[in-house]
Amino acid sequence: MIHRSLFLALILFAFARAATAQTPQQQSQPDWPCRQVRVPELAIAGVWTGPPLDEAMKHWRDDQSIADLVVRVSERRTQLDEAERLIGQFAKSSGDRRKERLTMLFAGVYERMNDERRDVVNGLDRFGRRLKDMAEKAREETQRLRDLQDQKPPDPEAVRKAGEALQWRLRLFEEQRRMIGYVCESPALIEQRFGALARAILQAMGNMDSR
Repeated sequence: MIHRSLFLALILFAFARAATAQTPQQQSQPDWPCRQVRVPELAIAGVWTGPPLDEAMKHWRDDQSIADLVVRVSERRTQLDEAERLIGQFAKSSGDRRKERLTMLFAGVYERMNDERRDVVNGLDRFGRRLKDMAEKAREETQRLRDLQDQKPPDPEAVRKAGEALQWRLRLFEEQRRMIGYVCESPALIEQRFGALARAILQAMGNMDSR
């Protein structure tokens, strides 16, 4: 049987590691599990210097070829160099309407990837809530183990079962906690790809304008 102090040290360590995953600014969003600031929306201003998007946002789905290309270049399984090649081909095939159609392409990429980022951020909130629930259950099981050990006389079998249950809970919690660094990179990866696609579309516009 593992001594009570070891269980307490383990649970306190787990709580401390979970707490350090948040900056003071993020503590106002208690379910957010990442060090990165919670930003659910992609910012257009930092990446787009092309035409206004109001009309393009309304109509990009009306052109099936644009809608299909939006899906293809936005998907992470499409390598960036392949996405850039497809954008270049699309620009060449669009003729005199290239600027208009490239603007609609960007509007579609923005809308689709913004939805993706929002879904990922909401998923991270759920992940954070799950970690909090797991930590709370571990705290409760730690207290149960302490109560069983403090009984006079203690029941060795009950103590053993409670100890094993707590070990399992802590192990599961730690496995989930180790995933934080990986899953918290997802919003940034979406943003990076979005920026790269925006640059490729703007470059295609520039190539068009220089002809």
